[in-house]
Amino acid sequence: MCRNIHTLHNYEPAATSAEVEAAALQYVRKISGSTKPSKANEEAFNTAVHEISHATHHLLDALVTTAPPKDREVEAAKAKARSAERFGAAV
Repeated sequence: MCRNIHTLHNYEPAATSAEVEAAALQYVRKISGSTKPSKANEEAFNTAVHEISHATHHLLDALVTTAPPKDREVEAAKAKARSAERFGAAV
């Protein structure tokens, strides 16, 4: 359920609004225990996603680091290699 929640800080290129929104949506889904809210809860669900996205943007803008930014493609390749080592290569 939370596969879209990834580290968003210190990457080049920076996290997009869509990535932040996806992470917020997955967070709200996890916390609420629902992948799709009922009509009665839809407004509260959507408001929470919006507010968490907004807070996440502020957090990412405020964070400071001296480390060089990570390259998304390099990090994805490393993750694939770790997965292949852990679970074996797909046949």
